[in-house]
Amino acid sequence: MPEMTNPTESTNNAVTDLIARSNRLGADPKNTNYAGGNTSATGTDIDPVTGSPVDLLWVKGSGGDLGTLTAEGLAVLRLDRVRALVDVYPGVDREDEMVAAFDYCLHGRGGAAPSIDTAMHALVDAAHVDHLHPDSGIAIATAADGPALTRAIFGDRVVWVPWRRPGFQLGLDIAAVKAENPQAIGTILGGHGITAWGETSDEAERNSSWIIDTAAAYLTENGDPAPFGGVRPGFEALPEAERRARAAALAPTIRGLVSSDRPMLGHVTDSAVVLEFLASEKAPALAALGTSCPDHFLRTKVKPLLLDLPATASLDQQLTRLHELVAAYRDDYRAYYDAHATADNPAMRGADPLIVLVPGVGMFSYGANMQTARVAGEFYVNAINVMRGAESVSTYTPISDAEKFRIEYWALEEAKLQRMPKPKSHQGRIALVTGAASGIGKATAARLAADGACVVIADLDLEKAQAAAAELGGRDVAIGVAANVADPAAVQAAVDAAVLAFGGLDLVVNNAGLSLSKPLLETTEADWDLQHDVMAKGSFLVSKAAASVLITQKMGGDIVYISSKNGVFAGPNNIAYSATKADQAHQVRLLAVELGAHGVRVNGINPDGVVRGSGIFASGWGANRAATYGVKEEELGQYYANRTILGREVVPENVADAVAVLTGPELSRTTGLHIPVDSGVAAAFLR
Repeated sequence: MPEMTNPTESTNNAVTDLIARSNRLGADPKNTNYAGGNTSATGTDIDPVTGSPVDLLWVKGSGGDLGTLTAEGLAVLRLDRVRALVDVYPGVDREDEMVAAFDYCLHGRGGAAPSIDTAMHALVDAAHVDHLHPDSGIAIATAADGPALTRAIFGDRVVWVPWRRPGFQLGLDIAAVKAENPQAIGTILGGHGITAWGETSDEAERNSSWIIDTAAAYLTENGDPAPFGGVRPGFEALPEAERRARAAALAPTIRGLVSSDRPMLGHVTDSAVVLEFLASEKAPALAALGTSCPDHFLRTKVKPLLLDLPATASLDQQLTRLHELVAAYRDDYRAYYDAHATADNPAMRGADPLIVLVPGVGMFSYGANMQTARVAGEFYVNAINVMRGAESVSTYTPISDAEKFRIEYWALEEAKLQRMPKPKSHQGRIALVTGAASGIGKATAARLAADGACVVIADLDLEKAQAAAAELGGRDVAIGVAANVADPAAVQAAVDAAVLAFGGLDLVVNNAGLSLSKPLLETTEADWDLQHDVMAKGSFLVSKAAASVLITQKMGGDIVYISSKNGVFAGPNNIAYSATKADQAHQVRLLAVELGAHGVRVNGINPDGVVRGSGIFASGWGANRAATYGVKEEELGQYYANRTILGREVVPENVADAVAVLTGPELSRTTGLHIPVDSGVAAAFLR
């Protein structure tokens, strides 16, 4: 009997060539947007059941990205069975049923779920097929005279296919084009993108590239150099420092406004492409038309929100107008839904805008996670490029709102959304952790990131902060910033960095600290001032700057103080440190009362004896405490453990666990609380 293998692990040359081609095409943004388009190959492999050759189709599965595609991201189907579906196809009114039928055509186990575009790849009589969303191709596809432009640009090598929603019928349409036009190498899909084919992988790639490059060259050589018209006075880009400051000032309000239905993360884009578009005369009219390619508007909604004030308007004027415009946008979106929805459609998912355009400042894009928020902005940049190309040679004419609605509220799209994993406890939350390059802070940042939060790691040492952030993942997970918490300007810069990186702020952990272990008579004023500046004053400054964002967002939030059991326990030779920890402990109570009306919870954690990985202990505090207690420094952790009720050493991850619980959904009605994480020190019991 032939050896049983997973078809996605095949060493078949067709698969190898397909992956390589897909990665090359997906790596270049001129070819397609992130996670957009799909590629395929057909070939012969050995059926492990019969030992006989079998014709297979390998096609990028649902939800994958060409640039990072691997064999595991391919759907593998029996080509004869997919093509046999033509005989049972019930017609365009019931074509959605064909997606479920693909499951009965799968070859073996594993692999990705077949996408709606599978029919396009299976039914076209070519060994290799590419379907892509290049800006240049979509510019032709959305031009009012797209059919004529297609003939003028490509002759008979590329055929225009009128808009049709992706599905089985579109696959039949393209297959017919291929059969009726043997000289053709591909199509322009009206309102959508391009499809190309070839008998070898290299030929398909060359044909795809030729269509994309030929369209781009035509637009460059024949297009109007000012397709968006002139510049609107007052709407020009602000100087970089000024626009970044204005973006930081606007972001908390905008995030709160666009999180009416669910919490959103945000990304700011102030590239020249965006700023030039927003300054142009045609921006209001073009923005109102919305995007066209399904991949675009599924990420950006059918249209963006455009602030209709110049960059020279005051911050207060812009904030007031944004409140009005978001309310109007929500009303318009509900009207759009009501105009097109039927009893068979899913309920409205949310009326908030996902793209907010502020002339002179940039684009704010939003999503349930950071990658989605960032990619939404990338997609709208694609849309701007498409509009530029179409307007340069014709008139930008996207598909109708009715067709957009059919895609947005498609039962198949809803099913895809329902398959998404349940969000983690802190997904959609933005955390700022001070002193987070080591010890408790680093463990806390790691735990919050593991629970789905975006994390800003703030530390005196920028290099260490950035290294700690890199350990957690890329820019969609964490960033590292330098911050001296005793410096108000540095604290504000760290908060602004969080706002600009992720859209706002939800959770602050006041962890930065240091200690000098000295008896009263040896404690200098400088010792006292240093410790109070970092922990008492520093926590105050961080909480104040963060509270301003939290109150403006109107989304609630959490502030956590990493205090100490020394805040309630009178230990020897520790006057300055313990006094400042008591200060922090009372800040918790005071701020819990003051900020509760804004939905902000303020709690504290009282650790003890956290030696392992601690920056404080490593800086001399450990040696001093060991000398005070008459033990070796390397035995200090066990010494602390032995004097506790539980007899167990406390490590940074134990404190991080407490932070996660305090800021998670389980204790949503808890504020003003101090949780001991000390393995039980009876003298530090709270009274």
